[in-house]
This record gives sequence, C-alpha cells and structure tokens, in this order.
Amino acid sequence: METEPLTSVPLNTAQAQIENAISRPSVARRRLRQLLVILLSALLLLFSLILGFHAYIAWTLARPHIDPLRSNPELSIGAPYENIQFPSLNGGSNLSGWFVPAERLPETSKTVIFSHGYGGNREEIWVPIYSLAKELHKQNYNVLMFDYGYVQPKESVTGGIRESQELLGAVQYARQKGSGGVFIWGFSMGAGTALQAALQTKDIDGMILDSTFILEPDTLYHNMKQVANLPKFPSQPLVHLFFPLINGVSLNQIPYDKVKEAKYSVPIFFIHSKNDERAPFEMAQDIFRNQSDNSGSQLWLLTKEKHELIFKGNKKDYLTMTMGFLNGLSAGITSGPPRMAPTN
Repeated sequence: METEPLTSVPLNTAQAQIENAISRPSVARRRLRQLLVILLSALLLLFSLILGFHAYIAWTLARPHIDPLRSNPELSIGAPYENIQFPSLNGGSNLSGWFVPAERLPETSKTVIFSHGYGGNREEIWVPIYSLAKELHKQNYNVLMFDYGYVQPKESVTGGIRESQELLGAVQYARQKGSGGVFIWGFSMGAGTALQAALQTKDIDGMILDSTFILEPDTLYHNMKQVANLPKFPSQPLVHLFFPLINGVSLNQIPYDKVKEAKYSVPIFFIHSKNDERAPFEMAQDIFRNQSDNSGSQLWLLTKEKHELIFKGNKKDYLTMTMGFLNGLSAGITSGPPRMAPTN
C-alpha cells in the first residue's frame, strides 16, 4: 500500500510560526497595558478637574466681585458726613467708612450701623441703603456706614468670623463718639454677622435683620446650586475641604448652630420673604421663635420678594415698620411678647 510522502517544513518557517504564537499574547498584554494607562490617565485628569473646579469655587466664594463706591452721603442724600477709619475689635483689620451725624445733638443721639451683605459695600445700591440713611438722618439718628474688610482685594470673606469683630469695632467707634444707643441694621450675610456679633457683646441695643443669611453647610450648597447644578456629594465636602486650605479659615469655625439656637438679649426685628432664593426663610423664622416671650423681637414675613429686595417693593410699609421699631426702642417702650407682623 502506498503512503503519501511526508512533506517537510523548512526550519525557518517553523521558527517563524512558533515566534508568532509566542508574540500574540505579548501584543495583547501590551495593548491591555496601554489601554489601562489611557484609562487611568483619563480618570486622573477627570479627578484633577473635579478638584480644581471645587477649589475654584472655594476661592471665588471668599472673593466676590464688589463694585467701587459710586457716591457719598452728601451727593446722594444731601447730608454732611465724616470719612472715618477704625480698627476691628480684636485689631486684626482696619475699616473705612462714613459717619453721618444727626442734625441735632449728635453726641447724644442714637446711632444706626449698617451691616452690608455679601458682594456689596457700604452703599449696597440694590437695597438701597442711601434711602434708609436719608430717613434715619431725617429722624435725627447718627448713621454709620462702613465696608467690611473683604471689600479690599487682599482680604477674603470668612462668613462672619472676622466680620463680627469688624462690626464690633464699628459698635465700639459709635460708643466712643458718645452715642445714646447703638442699633445694627443688617442685610443678608451682614445680618448673619450681626447675630454673631450680638453673642459677643452687650453694647448693641437692638437689631433690624433683613434677609438673614448664615453661612452653614445647607445654605452654602443651596447657593452653590444657584451657580451650577452640582450634586451635594462630593461638592459640599470638597468645598469645605478647600476653603481653609485656600482662604485660611475653616467654615467649621462659624458658630452657626449657636447663632440659630441662641436667645438674644436684645430686641430683633426679622424681615424675610418666603420667596428668598438665597436664604431659606425657615431659618429666620426659627431664630425668631427661639426668642423669649418678653424679648420685644418681631417678625415680618413676606411672600413675593426676592433676597434683599423687600424695601424696594414695600417702601412705605418697610419704613413705617422699621422706624416704628427703632423709635420704640429709642423711647424705651418696647415691651411685651414678640409679635408676628402681617404678611403681604
């Protein structure tokens, strides 16, 4: 029986086949490594971008854009004024402002100190503070308008930690001028700062707090969402992480729980809107409810107005109620249980 002859494979061809069989897994492993390197690089880039973005948020939150001063009390409301400078209570910063003396006996007249909000200066054009200063001057109050330290480019916002010391420096200045009483009129974060300051002194005789904003985790995230629709995690903890690293102050230093739970020793007129998009009205409402029955505090809760725009939309009622509150304190007749002012 015939058999087919065996065909011989050239040696070089067999060697090539063996090398190809060996090299195929090596190529696959090399391509897998390249893919892993690309994937890890992309993840690292994404992680770096997320960290950088939240670091930028922490940086910008502490350094809001602030317009320069546009006018002065004499040009705006026809009232003579003094350019003043004074240190914060702890000497950590120096502040600039205006002192508008009362027309009659300014050394014994009551003084109202305006505490402006985040992103504003002593004029707070959108309120507008000049209109309130005009009414106060008309009713023979001294008026003190000043800029918080973060208005200067070299300083940053600290959520009331440093600002409360600056406000107390303004209170001390007013006392040294011989004021017959000192009241704080605060807006937004300036109102939250006033609450922090009131925990540290007995030299404040009363406060009007409009659109009170307290920098705490929930309100911080609420305002971050106004800029970008970010998830609460990891955005909130990342901003908390970067804030002290970039700005030198930890948000954990803000005594927001103490501020919200305190029973204050002075009468406070809370003014807030349920339509406030930056500061939840429930916070002001809860602080008001924490005050004792004989504190003399009041709450005026509105329904339509936006943040810090309550005076603009209700000028007559606003002036009637705020000046009535101040004049009542000045005359020493504010007494009895706190009352809820009517809503609109």
